[in-house]
Amino acid sequence: MPTTDSAAPGARQGLLALSPILLFAALYLGVSLAAADFYAMPLSLAFVAASVWAVAIGRSHGTLAESIGLFSRAAGSENILGMVWIFILAGAFASLASGIGAIEATVNLALRYLPCEFMVPGLFIAACFISLSIGTSVGTVVALTPLAVEIASESGVDTALLVATLLGGAFFGDNLSFISDTTIAATRSQGVPMNAKFKANLAIVLPAAVATLALYVFVAGGIDDFTPATESNYLLVIPYMIVIAMAILGINVNIVLVSGIAAALVLGAVSGTSPGAMARAMGNGIEGMGSLIVVTLLAAGMLGLIKAYGGISWLLAAMTRHVRGSRGAKATMLMLVGVVNFCTANNTVGIITVGSISRSIADRFGIPAARAASILDTGSCIVQSLIPYGAQTLLATGLAGISPAAPWPYLYYPWALLLCVGATILLRRD
Repeated sequence: MPTTDSAAPGARQGLLALSPILLFAALYLGVSLAAADFYAMPLSLAFVAASVWAVAIGRSHGTLAESIGLFSRAAGSENILGMVWIFILAGAFASLASGIGAIEATVNLALRYLPCEFMVPGLFIAACFISLSIGTSVGTVVALTPLAVEIASESGVDTALLVATLLGGAFFGDNLSFISDTTIAATRSQGVPMNAKFKANLAIVLPAAVATLALYVFVAGGIDDFTPATESNYLLVIPYMIVIAMAILGINVNIVLVSGIAAALVLGAVSGTSPGAMARAMGNGIEGMGSLIVVTLLAAGMLGLIKAYGGISWLLAAMTRHVRGSRGAKATMLMLVGVVNFCTANNTVGIITVGSISRSIADRFGIPAARAASILDTGSCIVQSLIPYGAQTLLATGLAGISPAAPWPYLYYPWALLLCVGATILLRRD
C-alpha cells in the first residue's frame, strides 16, 4: 500500500510526491498565461493529467490497483461527497429560481431602490454579514451568486467583478465567525478560547475589509445609472429570501437548499409556471454542475495521493528547518498553512495539518496562542480565496458560468488581508 503521511521522505521523494500539483499548476497556469486566455486550458483536463501522473508515480509505493484505490477513497470521502450534494442542490435551486423569475424579481427589487454606485460595495457588505452570521463561505456563495449574476446581467457590470466581490465577503466571515469550521480548527489546535482569537483576528481583518470596501466604492463609481427594464412579481422573491434567512440562522446548507427548492416549486406553480418547465430547469441546473463535480472529485483524489506519498510531511519538515526568531516563526506558520492549503485546496484541512507543529513553534518562540490561531485561520482563507480550484471559487464561477480564473483581477480582499497580516507579523512583537 502507499505510505501514509506520518514520516517525511527525503527531498527527492518529497518533490516527487508534490509533482502532481506542480504539473497541474504548470499546465493550467502555464498554458493559460501563454495563450493569454484562462479558457485555453480546461480545468478538468489539467486535473486529469495531474491525477494520471499522481497514480503513475505511486508504483514506487504500491501496486497500480492500490494507488487507484487510494485515489478513489480520497475522492469518495464523506466531506467530498457532501460537497457534491451541495453542488447538485445549488445547481437545481439556482436554475429553478431563474426559471420561475425569482432571481429576476429579487434583482429588480434591489436595482429599483439601491443607488447604482452602492451596488458593488453593497454586495460585499451583504456577503460579509451573511458569512459572519452563518460561518461558512460555501453557504454564502450559494445564497448570493445567483443574485450577483442577475445583477450583472441587468446592469452591465462585469460578472467576474461581482463574483470576486462576494467571494471576498464570503471569506471575511469564514475567517472571523465563531461558528466557522476554520475558527474551530484554529482555536482547538492552538488551545485558545474563540473570543481571544476573534480579538486578535479582528485587528487584521477589519482594516483589510475597510480598504476593500473603499476600493469597491471607487470601482463602482464608474457604473452608469440604470433601472430595471420590466416590472416583476415581487412575491417571487420569497424563495430567495427563505434561503438567505435560513442561511443566516445557521441551518444546514442542504436543508436550506431543499427548502428553497420547495418554496420555488410552490410559488412557480401559483404564478403559472408548468411542472414540466420547472422539472427541466432543475435538470439543466444539475447537469450544469457536472464539470464542477468532476473537477472536485479529481482534485480530492489527487491531493489524497500527495498526502499519502508523504508530500505534506516533507513540505512541513522543509519549511520549519531554519526558523529563527518570533517574526520568522510567525511568517513560517503563515507560509506553512498557505502552502498546505494550496496543496489540499481545503482551508480547514490546511489548519488541521499544520496545527500541532504551529503550536510547537508558537510555544518555542513565545507567540501567544490567540496570535498563532489568527495567523493560521487568516493564512488559510487568503490562499483558499485565491486558488482557482478551491470549492468556493469553483462553485461561484460554476453558477456564474465564467472561468475559475476570471475573478482574479478583482479579488481585492485577500490581497488586502495578506498585507494586513504581513504588517502584523512585522510590527507586533508578540
